[in-house]
Amino acid sequence: MTDPTLLAQMVVLLACVGAFAGVLAGLLGVGGGIVLVPAFFYAFTTLGFAGPQLMQICLATSLATIVVTSLRSVSSHNKKGAVDKDILRTWAPGIMIGAVLGVLVVAQLRTATLQFLFGTLAMSVGLYMALGRPHWRLSEDMPKGITRALLSPVVGFLSVIMGVGGGSFGVPLMTLCGRPVHRAVATSAGFGFLIATPAVVGFLFSDAGDLRPPGTIGSVNVPAFVVTIAMTLITAPLGAQLAHRLDPLRLRRVFAVFLLIVAGNMVRKAAGW
Repeated sequence: MTDPTLLAQMVVLLACVGAFAGVLAGLLGVGGGIVLVPAFFYAFTTLGFAGPQLMQICLATSLATIVVTSLRSVSSHNKKGAVDKDILRTWAPGIMIGAVLGVLVVAQLRTATLQFLFGTLAMSVGLYMALGRPHWRLSEDMPKGITRALLSPVVGFLSVIMGVGGGSFGVPLMTLCGRPVHRAVATSAGFGFLIATPAVVGFLFSDAGDLRPPGTIGSVNVPAFVVTIAMTLITAPLGAQLAHRLDPLRLRRVFAVFLLIVAGNMVRKAAGW
């Protein structure tokens, strides 16, 4: 039986992480999953649930929280008129198709492989956040036609592989294509809902093996979801409000360093070092 004291410590840890992730989701548009996935992994391994499909549970549970936090965040941004509804409408089909494909791939992979993929992709996001410049442009408008049809599933797929919302890939894409950062952050919250909803439905019916933390349905751990969402519901609107008041450049750089450290540690563990 799991030590009640240890369980209580994990609840406190997840509550703190959930609060932090909610602020980040609204403030930086990077998606709370960047923080939640490694936090869930640490919590579950500390409790002794280090099964071969643990990362699948971490990704699925993170995405479950994003279903709720993205709705709250996009609602807050929409009140300020910052959400580009045309982008959401035209990118939605491809993003959702990519998310479903991501679930199918994740279900076939084991923890070490998913750790390596998460770490590698998170390093890429961290490097962009650290080194990216506001004036960088690939084009002056969002891709359309065949380019959009190819890119939109990639956004959904990679986000599910990392267990994150749309901000990690949506914000860089939109800013590189001429959208102001505040508008990109707001619209990416809608990407998060489009990604997480079909992914979570799929994960609820996936098999995460026998070494699952208590309260896991399919690959979604319900207790971790409830504790985390209780905090992110409170703090995501705060992050959205701060995003419209602060210049996020310095915050992005500090968070990029944190992200590179976390990502590097994931790759280290995947390599067995």
